[in-house]
Amino acid sequence: MAKNVPSGLLEACVVLGVSNERLKDAGLLQGKDKEPLVEAEVLQVHAPPFVTKESSSNSTDHAQAFSRAQRRRSFKKKRDRPVSTISNSGQTNEPVVADSDDLSVPQNIDLIALPQLCFPDGLRITNESREDCFHFLVFTDVFGNQTHGVVAQYCKPVHFQQDNGIHQNGHRFNKLQRVYTTYSICIISKYPYYNALRDCLSCFLHHLKTSRMCEFEEQVKEFSAKLALVPIPPPGSLHVVFNLRPFQIELPSRLDVDRPVMDLDLHLPFLCFKPKHILQIISSILMEQRVVFLSTDWAKLTLVAECFMIFIHPLRWQHPFVPVLSRQMLDFIMAPTAYLMGCHTSHFEEVAEELDDLVLVDIDKGTVSSSSSHSLKLPDVPLTARDCFIFRAKGLQLHYDLEVCCAGSRTDINELRAHRRQWQHKLNTLILNITMELIVNIFSEVCDFLNYEHRVFNSEEFLRSREMTDHEFYKKVLDTHIFHSFLRERLNRKNDAFTRMQLNIRSETRRMKVMTESPRRPTMEEINRKYVRPENGLNSRLGVSMPNLADPRLLTMPIRQTSMRIIPEPFQNGIWSPSRPIKTFKLPEFPPPLSYQYVQSYYNDLIGLLSKAITSVTPDDSALLARYYYLRGLVNSVAGKRVDALADFQSLYKTDMDIFPAELLNTLVESLLVEERRTAERRPDLKRLISRVKRENERARPVDGGTVKRFELPKKHMHMEDFVRRVQESGIVKDQGTIQRLFEALTVGVDSTSQSVFYLELKGQQKQVDPETFCYFYNFWKDTEAAAQDVDLPVVVLEHLETDECVYKLSSSVKTSHGVGKIAMTQRRLFLLTEGRPGYVEITKFRDIEDVKISSAPFLLLRIPTLKIKTSLRKEMFEANLKSECDLWHLMIKEMWAGRKMADDHKDPQFMEQALTNTLLMDAVVNSLQSQKAIFAATKLAYFDKKKFDVPMMVPKTTSETLKHKINPSLEQTSPQAVDVLLYTPGQLGVSELNSGGNPKLWCALSDGKVLVFNAASWSMQQNSVQVGKSRLNCMLAVNQDQLWIGSKDSFIYIINPRSVSCNKQLTEHRGEVTGLALEERIDKFSQTVAYSCSEDGSVIVWDVSTLQAKRHFSVSCDRLQSIQIHNGMLWCCGRNCLLEVRRNGTVHRKVSLPDHLLSSPRGFSSFLLFNESEQLWAGFADAGELCVWHCRDLNKPFIRIQLKDCAGVVCMIKVKNQIWVGCHGRSPEGKTRGKIYVVNTDRYTVEKELMAHDDSVQTLCSAEHRYVLSGAARADGKIGIWKVE
Repeated sequence: MAKNVPSGLLEACVVLGVSNERLKDAGLLQGKDKEPLVEAEVLQVHAPPFVTKESSSNSTDHAQAFSRAQRRRSFKKKRDRPVSTISNSGQTNEPVVADSDDLSVPQNIDLIALPQLCFPDGLRITNESREDCFHFLVFTDVFGNQTHGVVAQYCKPVHFQQDNGIHQNGHRFNKLQRVYTTYSICIISKYPYYNALRDCLSCFLHHLKTSRMCEFEEQVKEFSAKLALVPIPPPGSLHVVFNLRPFQIELPSRLDVDRPVMDLDLHLPFLCFKPKHILQIISSILMEQRVVFLSTDWAKLTLVAECFMIFIHPLRWQHPFVPVLSRQMLDFIMAPTAYLMGCHTSHFEEVAEELDDLVLVDIDKGTVSSSSSHSLKLPDVPLTARDCFIFRAKGLQLHYDLEVCCAGSRTDINELRAHRRQWQHKLNTLILNITMELIVNIFSEVCDFLNYEHRVFNSEEFLRSREMTDHEFYKKVLDTHIFHSFLRERLNRKNDAFTRMQLNIRSETRRMKVMTESPRRPTMEEINRKYVRPENGLNSRLGVSMPNLADPRLLTMPIRQTSMRIIPEPFQNGIWSPSRPIKTFKLPEFPPPLSYQYVQSYYNDLIGLLSKAITSVTPDDSALLARYYYLRGLVNSVAGKRVDALADFQSLYKTDMDIFPAELLNTLVESLLVEERRTAERRPDLKRLISRVKRENERARPVDGGTVKRFELPKKHMHMEDFVRRVQESGIVKDQGTIQRLFEALTVGVDSTSQSVFYLELKGQQKQVDPETFCYFYNFWKDTEAAAQDVDLPVVVLEHLETDECVYKLSSSVKTSHGVGKIAMTQRRLFLLTEGRPGYVEITKFRDIEDVKISSAPFLLLRIPTLKIKTSLRKEMFEANLKSECDLWHLMIKEMWAGRKMADDHKDPQFMEQALTNTLLMDAVVNSLQSQKAIFAATKLAYFDKKKFDVPMMVPKTTSETLKHKINPSLEQTSPQAVDVLLYTPGQLGVSELNSGGNPKLWCALSDGKVLVFNAASWSMQQNSVQVGKSRLNCMLAVNQDQLWIGSKDSFIYIINPRSVSCNKQLTEHRGEVTGLALEERIDKFSQTVAYSCSEDGSVIVWDVSTLQAKRHFSVSCDRLQSIQIHNGMLWCCGRNCLLEVRRNGTVHRKVSLPDHLLSSPRGFSSFLLFNESEQLWAGFADAGELCVWHCRDLNKPFIRIQLKDCAGVVCMIKVKNQIWVGCHGRSPEGKTRGKIYVVNTDRYTVEKELMAHDDSVQTLCSAEHRYVLSGAARADGKIGIWKVE
């Protein structure tokens, strides 16, 4: 067999018991009234490889393969003293010692301690036979890697004679005394196949009881060799089945790549404990307490403990995990660290007396207590999560007998077992959903307090957002290793079951919050839900959050309003509900497993069965196809067919990259022989695979997955760069421009004689912010944010506010022209909270303001500063004697007014969001500085109020009428990102609404391989990002409902499944940057769907969409092939220097060269369009502000030129109805880059509209069902515009 390949089901098989030498001690048995306790030893160790090609050279037939000489080769573990075994040599057994050192036993298995674990009660010589029993073990090495063991204890008779002779099984003499001793067979595997291995051992013991004792060692070895032939199925829905008479054994696959194997009954803890006790145990584990499980049944200890390890996924236990402790190991509980261990109930008193802070879990009684008291005094899990879990658990049907009450008795044992497994699988799925939902409910909002760029978790802010009753729980959990690892995975944006369920249960309101960058404050909807009291209990410091992106005045499509749920949608919709039925693959019958020739024949038969299965799978079922390729690659690896294995694993690129075995592939490539490497490199696909493996190995990888930092206030003075990083880490604001303006505000100079907490910019010295200033500012910001959580508005006020409206600022009690009260500011309006009897008086909406100014009102001998607001809806001015607050309110209202005006004119709600942030920053700056120049410092943040004087705020009428809405996809980024590609996909009927699966989607490609997905029914972000490579993405194509292709600069075509929004396939045939994709329409329903792709080097590949196989390759001669399009059965190619019409075989039919007046253009053609209605070819140019139109039937006819005013070059074009929408880049009179869109009439060849679209070049255009056109801008703007089509 090949070396350095993954093991099968079995790692090792160890036989333990009492040696013959000890049994010969007759004095041990004579004269004893009680059952003597003897020391167990390791008698046999069997581990793969059981046969090799070299060992077969002297063994040409089956009989020689099983000879005694071969058996003595290497399958005993060397020890300081001989290891004894039961032999077939007669009445006495001689020590048998291995002659070689090539035995491989798992490094984390301690053979010295193994007898204690296999006989935790001790080994006794008894006068009566005992029934076979099983228990389970977990071994953990110093790196945390686990290996699992299943132990079968079986009793055997031993005949004792006065002459100390030992005779067994049929060798009877006079005056023999029969006693019984117990042996253990321990099957060790890398995978926790507890049920399957228990079934295997049950079958083996059944055969062992009917066989001769002299054949025992040979049978154990043969049994072990059979299990070593069983391959482990990859994650997914394919299970492996094999015969081990009388049972048919099924190996379930992992549900997900990051999940362990789950071959146990997850409902066992629900049978043993009440839901509230299960929650107590989970809470203890999450807090990393010292937990000890107790039971009189050793098997329950491991099975129940393993269930809890699964319940806390994706969090993983980081400390010692020893679910079975023998009496000799009880000193382990004195360990100073957290641990999870298990021992016999009889040791309860002994364990409880040792330590005071142990959590004792009695599985038999179903109780959870502390070693210092009868009750457990640990914090409970948060109330909302607890109630939801208990509610779900009550609905579980835990008893199989109730399921089969109405069913007839099954006469076939394997049929009965299969039905039981099916029931257990369904129940396990429900339990997984319940426990995953529990973890999501506990930790879901942790992600809202992470800074991904700087890898910081703001734990203090997170705690402030929790209910006070939950603080103790979170304080303990947040300091654990288990939570730290969880944070690291979240910061790495791991797309696991937690992430997917978190998205599934997130309400539409929460999705909208992802689209905003404002401070965290409760909306009126949340306040109304939390407090329903008529009294006015407003805090004096109020802020708000969440300016509403979905302003109904701006959106043209309805928004689904979904409130936050205490109990989410039915858990049947959870992520673990299997989308595909379980498939099984049956292995061929086992051969004589100790003969190389027979084993090789077995592998060949297995490869043949897998090949047959691959050919029988339809191309649409790529997930199942990938599992078969994986298994065949695995078997080819073991069989020494490395090149064939590489080809199988290469096929995973086109079927399912999620199960790609990177480590195994690296081992295969390194183990290739010279001739094998030559053979592989003669195949282009394998040569690319080998090169990619080498590149991955050369690339440095972080060992720990990246660091995680807790946010801390600065202790040193900060320059601009340090200040930007600190503010971003704090979570206050991400935008660099806003933070830079905040830095300027906090570094405004004061008189040199004053005690300044900030610094002047002296000559040759940069500005710095003092840590004390930052602390004042940060604390005021957070105090204001925390105060908003306690807001309680009167019902009469709530009736006048929108559900998503929030209070940002509240003044002190002042006299106004509308009476005495407090002025409140939301993102939409100003209103007065009247004193005395609480009431609501609207002052104005920001969009209705005409003027804001400060004057003074006489009061006795003084003049009090007064704020005056003129609105378009009232003749009289509103006046408020704000006194010392007047200047700040004046600044804030002017900023909000300017932001509202710009947001309305540009149809961009982000302007309003920025204005909201600016006003709160002004408030925090003024209150933290407390100096004479605080108001002047706050003016540094008046961005929009100043901007209206810098550039005209008025948008051209045509642009304003056509523009419907703008989206900022870069809100999660610290700076704007270029929108490189946009693609709209319509909704799908009959698709589950889970995670907006049936809604139309907008796919947006940003820099460095990020793809964002928006729900096009509400323009809310459906998923933060899907990472497809790390290079710029150039093109997208919706091939069908299951495939969305994306061409990348790194030469790959990435394939996303639009339903699951996941990328697990790649096409790697191109050698250069992929620049274009096209889909050929099917002639009829029986024809295959064909797609075309091109790369900059001129190569074109024709693909069979169903199989993802390349049907043809050809190259076209041009300068940088940029895009392709199918028209009337011909392929049109756009290069910089020409347009080519190409036949299906790759030969050029016609060519269009650059017009003579553009021959000097360095970048030539940029884009082109063809459409059947008028048989016209439209082309744009990268360095010219014009379009040229040719007649397709006769390209020699003079072309038509259409001039585009103030255009420096055409970037992209699309056809919508009878219009051509042209995205361009140009220059403003001030010399700044501007993105313009020209709408050209195809009949009159005239420009109908000229739209001022973006503040940077228009990079991409796409159409949404010919009702809207969406435009994406380059980096300086980074926004998406939604335009109405007329």
